[in-house]
Amino acid sequence: MSRRRFDQAMQGMRGADPRGREGAFDFLREHADAYVDELIAEFEAERDQELRCWLLELLAEARSAKALDVFRGQLESPDESLRFWAVRGLEMLDSREADQALDQARADGWIA
Repeated sequence: MSRRRFDQAMQGMRGADPRGREGAFDFLREHADAYVDELIAEFEAERDQELRCWLLELLAEARSAKALDVFRGQLESPDESLRFWAVRGLEMLDSREADQALDQARADGWIA
């Protein structure tokens, strides 16, 4: 997948038009596995909470072990939506490391 298409989709997700935002999100959801590195970089740089949540959801859809540390880092987020998608992302990874991260977060009281 081209970086140009990714950049266009990110621009669309930041746009004011709700239909355009949804279309850009749908494109990235369909191709999330091809853009894992880019999604991680955008997530780490993004300050808008709604967009961060969408990016974390896209990373969950990608089901890539590359996002393990991103999900782990959000298990302690004060934002409930980010915690939700971090848990969902780890569940979708379905790996020993992901299960260990979830078990530790439960033991520490960050998630139920």
